[in-house]
Amino acid sequence: MELRRQQVTRYVTPLREGGSLPALAEADDGFKYVVKFRGAGHGTKALIAELIGGEVARALRLKVPELVMLDLDEDFGRTEGDEEIQDLLQTSRGLNVGLHFLSGALTLNPVVNQVDERLASRIVWLDAFLTNVDRTVRNTNMLMWNREVWLIDHGASLYFHHSWRDWEKAMLSPFPYIKEHALLRKASHLEEAD
Repeated sequence: MELRRQQVTRYVTPLREGGSLPALAEADDGFKYVVKFRGAGHGTKALIAELIGGEVARALRLKVPELVMLDLDEDFGRTEGDEEIQDLLQTSRGLNVGLHFLSGALTLNPVVNQVDERLASRIVWLDAFLTNVDRTVRNTNMLMWNREVWLIDHGASLYFHHSWRDWEKAMLSPFPYIKEHALLRKASHLEEAD
């Protein structure tokens, strides 16, 4: 897995949708990224899950925005007026994770947006495999961009690594949270996806 590494040059705006306080920022390559910060409440485990989940999805030929490593230097964010954001930026100095910003993308609504049953099955299979608890109707973590489904926010994947208790048993057990998956009703080809 080879990821580009860029320097964050400008904090644009916080994204209040996620619990990890992600933000839209610009990097020295001229592109905008959704930044997942190492200093956020979910910590570096969420960044590891983001990288692994996103790259596994990409290996399975699912659409995922490009993942990049983003550096925050010591001076970044010193002029930020919001104390909460300034604290987050200070505790996030060093390496963070970013997803290429898909300008104009809309949140996928599983009731409104038509998703092919085979694609839905592949996504549900992926999330069961990654133990992703965060692709529900309340928060699909899927976008519609250029008439295609794009997967974002794999930070809640690898559910087991937040508590290593009984991990061997969990590895061989069905993933119970998959019943909340936003696309489960459309996933009629799970055996084929497997």
